[in-house]
Amino acid sequence: MTLSPARAPATGVRRLTSTLYGYAFLEDFVLLYPVYALLFRDTGLSVWQISSLFALWSVTGVLLEIPSGAWADAVSRRRLLWIGPLLTAAGFALWTLFPSYGAFALGFVLWGAGGALTSGAYEALVYDELQRLGAAGRYARVMGRARAAGLVAVMAAMGLAGPVFAWGGHTAVGAASVLVCLLAAAIATRLPEHRTPAAGQDSWTATLKAGLAEARADPSVRGALLLVPAVTAVWGALDEYTPLLVRDTGVPDALVPYLLLVIWAGATAGGLLAGTGERLGTKGLAALLAGAALALAVGTGAGTLAGIALVALAFGGFQAASVLADARLQQRIDDSGRATLTSVAGLGTDLATVAVYVGYGALGTAAGHGTAFAWFAVPYLVTALLLAARGRAARG
Repeated sequence: MTLSPARAPATGVRRLTSTLYGYAFLEDFVLLYPVYALLFRDTGLSVWQISSLFALWSVTGVLLEIPSGAWADAVSRRRLLWIGPLLTAAGFALWTLFPSYGAFALGFVLWGAGGALTSGAYEALVYDELQRLGAAGRYARVMGRARAAGLVAVMAAMGLAGPVFAWGGHTAVGAASVLVCLLAAAIATRLPEHRTPAAGQDSWTATLKAGLAEARADPSVRGALLLVPAVTAVWGALDEYTPLLVRDTGVPDALVPYLLLVIWAGATAGGLLAGTGERLGTKGLAALLAGAALALAVGTGAGTLAGIALVALAFGGFQAASVLADARLQQRIDDSGRATLTSVAGLGTDLATVAVYVGYGALGTAAGHGTAFAWFAVPYLVTALLLAARGRAARG
């Protein structure tokens, strides 16, 4: 049977999105996530050693972020999307089979490298395939749903990690995590890719130079690059402190995970609703950020259970804004350097996130978690004001 022209793109979009959502779910359906700190402690590592492992993980990602993005513009992006989970699986296997500081360190290097390989390549492949199918306008909707699938996977992993750990300990949790990574790699091989690297872009250094030259030459690209970390970094870092924020409301520790699920549900809803935000202009995005910032400030300042609901609302707004900021970037950059510049934005996010960790350490120690969260609403208000001013200037 011959597909009609209208049906052929629709079939292609369905194939892309169904495969993408499965990949996004499996990438985050890792049972080790909620318990790997326990594995480190049970192996006898000190707090200093655990912190050094986290630092090694972060440094690996920062160092490889841009080279891997440039590489994704020079070679097959789909290839990197299945190699990444294989590296992560190898790291988790080392943790499970040879639990020791050296194995944990090498595992974090492999995990950081795997994450860097997929960063940039992931977004670029999806946008290019949607553009080929004449559906680039659906990018925010598709990526919002993909991020929501990842969040659902995290929540599912949180729920299953306990029973699996009780049944088989760290070995069972580790083996399940390795299996999931292998499944993610298998799913990645099914992602469609019709792009071929442009002539003259046969090395990652060449693509890196071309991508950075594009950013220097086009102010709209520079603005979109800066917007991604401005929107993504703060709330992404604050997420690590939400258990402490929830505990400060006075609820028993046994209820903390359930309230965290409320916050995750808010972020998931934000991802699912990101598609409706594609119609928002610059002023609309500014209003979304301002509203989420106010919800965050009021909710965390209240220190009550009702305030947690406002935090969930704020995280939903920030999740939607993060997807929309990524979509604005993809719309402004050239196909040949898409993964490179997406990785540049990712590097900016990583560095800004580290800055938030440092700032939170000072604020949280001096004033408490609720006050620290409220203060970190200020950068979003500043970003919203700058966007609103830019929107007025564009109309003028």
